[in-house]
Amino acid sequence: MGASYAPAMTNSPGMTPGPQVADETKPKKPWFTRWWVWVIAAAVVVGGIGSALGLGDDDEDLSASEPSETTAPEPAATPSEDPVEDVTEEPAAEEEPAEPVEEEPAEPEMSLSQENAVGDAQSYLAYSGFSHESLVTQLEFEGYPREDAEFAIEYLAPDWNAEAVESAESYLDYSSFSRQELLDQLLHEGFTPEQAEHGLAAVGY
Repeated sequence: MGASYAPAMTNSPGMTPGPQVADETKPKKPWFTRWWVWVIAAAVVVGGIGSALGLGDDDEDLSASEPSETTAPEPAATPSEDPVEDVTEEPAAEEEPAEPVEEEPAEPEMSLSQENAVGDAQSYLAYSGFSHESLVTQLEFEGYPREDAEFAIEYLAPDWNAEAVESAESYLDYSSFSRQELLDQLLHEGFTPEQAEHGLAAVGY
């Protein structure tokens, strides 16, 4: 048997229409009525206001940070070659002549008598006060010629003022003396008046 086909149902005039099948596809809403569109729009508006408020500061920062295009960079300074100064050698300062070194006089050669006279004179001066004349007399008493005695005294060069002080102190240690008595005694020893007065002043007279 061959296949049988049912006749298609058509709405013809005078016929009661059958139940209509509802169209499952709903009409779409316009895009601007959707909620996420408004959220994005609000975010864009807020961001634009914030950008407008901070635009001035950003421009100033950018202008400060960006180098000025109108100012041309200064060319690097090239080291200038200083002219070489002529070095003129100054004449050497004249050296001052060295001062002559004073040579100490050589000690005179002494004879045996002179050498011994110096030794004895040094011992007497260490023992007590002597004037020039009394020391010569003492050395002559020891048997030295006057020339050797004078040589020894000149060689030692005693301080006669100090000898007068030492002699005055020795007299006062031995006995009591008035000023005049002590002055007469020092003069008798051979001290000059100036040396004797120096000795008296030193002991308190």
